[in-house]
Amino acid sequence: MKAGDELPPLEIGITRTLIVAGALASRDYQDVHHDPELARRKGSPDIFMNILTTNGLVGRYLTDHFGPTAVLRKVAIRLGAPNYPGDTMVLKGRVEEFDGDTAVVRVTGDNGIGRHVTGTVTLTVAAAVTVPPGGAG
Repeated sequence: MKAGDELPPLEIGITRTLIVAGALASRDYQDVHHDPELARRKGSPDIFMNILTTNGLVGRYLTDHFGPTAVLRKVAIRLGAPNYPGDTMVLKGRVEEFDGDTAVVRVTGDNGIGRHVTGTVTLTVAAAVTVPPGGAG
């Protein structure tokens, strides 16, 4: 892995269940994340995903790529176009820096109406531990 490497994209279907479950899991009980009628009254065409769910999906994207030993050290994201039910978000990443066991990855996520998320994530990528044939000695 080196600076400039592109991560493979990840497509995530945006469902009502994902939006509501993410809001509940993060204890975000704002009506715009679970009640379509109240969301409409507030000017939104439907419920929409909260930032904590997006944050979790960005983390999942990176740990899926770098493996279960990767540790997220800093996640800095900014939201743009809302994620509404029935859309698809495509996450993409580009390694900005790679020094020793630390990577800095620029992440974007686009949906049908525009850029949903932009951010930078710093993570530690642990080297895989191998056990020699016959055990650890």
